Amino acid sequence: MNMRKLLGVISCALFVAVAITISAMTAKAQQPATQTLDAEANLDTQLYLIVGTNQDVDDSRLPAALDTVIKQLRASLPFKNYRLAATLVNRVRNEGRLDLRWIGGPFAVPTGTASAQTPSFSEFKIGVVKLSRNAEGQPMVIMSRFSFGARIPIVTGTNVAQSGSGFPVISYDNTGLNTDISLREGEPVVVGTLNAGPSGDAIILVVSAKRTSR
Repeated sequence: MNMRKLLGVISCALFVAVAITISAMTAKAQQPATQTLDAEANLDTQLYLIVGTNQDVDDSRLPAALDTVIKQLRASLPFKNYRLAATLVNRVRNEGRLDLRWIGGPFAVPTGTASAQTPSFSEFKIGVVKLSRNAEGQPMVIMSRFSFGARIPIVTGTNVAQSGSGFPVISYDNTGLNTDISLREGEPVVVGTLNAGPSGDAIILVVSAKRTSR
């Protein structure tokens, strides 16, 4: 092999090596940026607690975001009315967790009963909230170890005082749900329904989550 051909082979090999090195460095530089972006992303989660009941309700208006969900519920569940018991909005980092406890009014009790003034105790947890994509490339949110529990006041009897007046005996009924779910980003979905005591009413859990814009 003459000197000119040898120099040509060496130059070609050096060009290929440089091209491969640049390509690898570019891919390596881009990968951490994507991972950092996902790691720093935050999501706003909304948990809606809806009560399905056959009792008359003072205000049955629900957020417009739940219109599709309510249509599905009316088609599948035999309740006359639906009312919003609570809306919980929380922010969580991608691959973060959420743990919330609160005391509030009862979910479903007949108007005028003593338990209507007795608070309920609730707990909402998500083990991991993670951004993902489905097979079609649509943005999804995975919620691992989704958990909701509530202690609901129930009138179990009546005690009569020496004066002859009676007062109700109230105990607490535990209800809850544990599951793993995935949902389209920004789309409310029904997670499940829970019995709310002897009234025959039900607590319906609806959740949605979407990436924050800031």
